[in-house]
Amino acid sequence: MAETSKGKRRTSRLYWGQTGRERTMAEMSKGKSPFYPGQPVPVELFVGRKAEIERILTRGVAQVTRGKPVAIFTRGEYGIGKSSIAGFVQSLAEREEYGLHGIYATLGGSHDLNDMAAAILEATLRSGALDPRRVEKLRNLLAKYVGPQQLFGIRVDLTALRQDAPNFSTPFGMLSFLSETRARLKETGVKGIFLVLDEINGMTSDPQFANFIKGLVDSNAMSKEPLPLLLMLCGVEERRREMIQKHQPVERIFDVVEIGAMTEAEMKDFFNRAFESVQMKVEDSAMFYLTHYSAGFPKIMHLIGDAAYWLDKDGLVDEEDAINAVRVAAGEVGSKYVDQQIYSVISKDYRSILRKIAGIGWEKGFGEPFHKAEITKVLTESEHRKFNNFLRRMETLRVIRHGEERGEYVFTMRMVELYIWMDSIRQRKEDVESST
Repeated sequence: MAETSKGKRRTSRLYWGQTGRERTMAEMSKGKSPFYPGQPVPVELFVGRKAEIERILTRGVAQVTRGKPVAIFTRGEYGIGKSSIAGFVQSLAEREEYGLHGIYATLGGSHDLNDMAAAILEATLRSGALDPRRVEKLRNLLAKYVGPQQLFGIRVDLTALRQDAPNFSTPFGMLSFLSETRARLKETGVKGIFLVLDEINGMTSDPQFANFIKGLVDSNAMSKEPLPLLLMLCGVEERRREMIQKHQPVERIFDVVEIGAMTEAEMKDFFNRAFESVQMKVEDSAMFYLTHYSAGFPKIMHLIGDAAYWLDKDGLVDEEDAINAVRVAAGEVGSKYVDQQIYSVISKDYRSILRKIAGIGWEKGFGEPFHKAEITKVLTESEHRKFNNFLRRMETLRVIRHGEERGEYVFTMRMVELYIWMDSIRQRKEDVESST
C-alpha cells in the first residue's frame, strides 16, 4: 500500500518521540505487560493461523494419534511465529482427544549430535508439567539426571546428562529412548510423542544431523511396531535446503507447512485482545501504525505492542503512543539486528546504497517494492558498479527478497527499512553538525 501525503506526514513523525524521563515516569505505575518480545506467544494470546493449525492437526496430530508416524518441517521467515505455532499445536495435541505427549527441545546451543541428544533428554525431563502423573513417571525414568531437589521445579544434573548423551545420539538410541518414554506414560493416556526441534541453525550445517533425522524416521518406519511419533522441525527454508544438500533423501520425509505473515484482521485481533487483557484500548488511528509496521510478523508485533504498553499513560493507545512505539521498536530491531548482523559485515558503499533505498521507501511508503532502475538513478559511479553484488549480498543476509516482477525487490521487514531510514537522518544530522 503506497502511502499518501498524509501517510508520509505520519511516517515523518516517527523519528521523534518521548524523552527517557517521560518514559520512566509512565513505566513506574505499570503492571505486567501482555507482550512477549523474543519469546513464543502464550497459548491464551494466540490468534489466527487457522489454516496452518488445521493442517498440522489433521495431517500430523490426528494421524499420529491413530498410530502413523509423521515428520513435519514448519518453515517461515525469522520472527514469523514458527515457535509460537509449534508450542500452540503441542498444547492442543496434549488434550485428551489426541493424547500426545509434547517434548519441546531448543537446539540453539547445540553444535553436534551429542549436544542435540542432551537437549532432548533435558526437554523430556522438563515436559508434562500440566499432568503430575507424567512428571512423576518421567522423573523416575530419568532419575539419574535429577540433581538435588529445589524448592521450585527440578535441578538437572547436566554433567550426567552430557556423559550419557552419546548413547542417545544415534537414530536407534533416540528411537529406543522415545519409545520407552511413551511406554512409561501410556497408562496416563499417552498415545504418542510430539517432538519439536526448534532453533536448528547451528545443526543443519552438520551432515550428521541430516543423516540422524532421516535415520530416525526410517528406523521408526521399519520397526515391527513403529512409535507413534510426530517429529516437527522449525526453521527457515534455507535450513531445510541445507539439510537436503548434506543428505538429499531428507527432501522426501517432510510434510512442509509454510507459515506466512499474519493478515491485517489477525493483527488487529491480536492487538485488541492483548491490550484488552490489561484493560487498555486502541484508537483506530493508532492501530494503523501497530499493524502497518508490524507487517504480519509476530516478533515485530510484540516489540511494537510492548513499547506502546510502556509508553501509554492513560489506558488508551492513541496515535502519538503508536508513533513513538514504532520508533522505539525500530531502534530495538536496529540495535539487535541491523547494526550487528548487517552494518557490521558490509562496506561503507553498501550502507550508502541501503540508506538511499530506504529514502525512496519514505517517498513511496515503507514496505513497497523498489526497482533496480529507480535505485541506479541515485547511485554514485562507484555504487553503481557494485550494485548487482550488493543485491546478492543483501539477499544472502535476508535484508531484501525478490518481488513479484522482474527487477523488483522488497525489504523482508518494514522495521528494518524504517530503522535504516531513521539512521540515515541521524547520519545526515551528525554530518551537518560536524561540518559547522
